[in-house]
Amino acid sequence: MGFFSNILEKLGMSKAAEAPVITPPTVPTAPADAPAPAPAAAPAVASITMVDVMALMEKKAAANPQKLNWKTSIVDLLKLLDIDSSLEARKALAKELYCPDELMGDSAKMNMWLHKNVLAHIAANGGNVPKELFS
Repeated sequence: MGFFSNILEKLGMSKAAEAPVITPPTVPTAPADAPAPAPAAAPAVASITMVDVMALMEKKAAANPQKLNWKTSIVDLLKLLDIDSSLEARKALAKELYCPDELMGDSAKMNMWLHKNVLAHIAANGGNVPKELFS
């Protein structure tokens, strides 16, 4: 299991991470003198159950004795999820999410990139994260 999968699991989103990718069926082409085939029906799309990440994280933050700001800090976000937030762990997560090499040597820049990308990936997997937190 990858580092990011662990984040999704802690958010109760492990099912969203396992959702199959649905591809549209191929439609055979007809000879030029034959009538055009009827358009194919739209493929069924696996629904992703939305997870209220905002409410979940706010609840965790309120219950935590430390004042952790998960909305701006990747370290605080990981701490609230009870996930290793060490520099080594963050570098592993950054590599998993394809952080540009030029940011990997500067922990502050890597952390900012990582925070936005983790939230964007959570949103892409069915979490209701406001776009202003990761854009």
